[in-house]
Amino acid sequence: MTRRFKELQPAEMTEAQRKSYDGIVSGPRGAIRGPFNALLRSPDLADRVQRVGEYVRFKSSLPSRLNELAILVVARYWSAQYEWYAHRELAMKAGLDPKIADAIAERKRPAAMKDDEAAVYDFCTELHEKKSVSDAAYAAALRLFGEQGIVDLIGASGYYTLVSMVLNVDQHPLPEGVTPLPEIE
Repeated sequence: MTRRFKELQPAEMTEAQRKSYDGIVSGPRGAIRGPFNALLRSPDLADRVQRVGEYVRFKSSLPSRLNELAILVVARYWSAQYEWYAHRELAMKAGLDPKIADAIAERKRPAAMKDDEAAVYDFCTELHEKKSVSDAAYAAALRLFGEQGIVDLIGASGYYTLVSMVLNVDQHPLPEGVTPLPEIE
């Protein structure tokens, strides 16, 4: 599979693209990765998306372990190969049990989760699969994370849905030697 959006070099960018590029590389990401090369085709959108992403990824009220769990649920829902690859590693560094990620990769509910992990998994899975959440999933998330945590879970789900869509349309490649997620119907 060939990447659809060729990698832009700073010298070939428009002034607006360069401004957006500079905003991305000068922030916590430090580089253009993932969806941002494609998003630079719409520099104003790229700038706004990267600002939302900066909050969702680096400033969320949720602990990193749980935020990364939410991202893995989204990446698997969309079978976003690069997103899964990048965030599985970040989830492990944040302390998520690899068995949880392995079960999600197989589209199975992880067998052994802490209460906070189960609340994130149930909330995000229901949101994607049912386009809503049950009263039970909402109540569990509210009890553990409060209203801000619920909104941050929705934000992570929405932001990483956009990221997954961009990566899938771009056919963003995995690094050499990385095994893709299995195709499951």
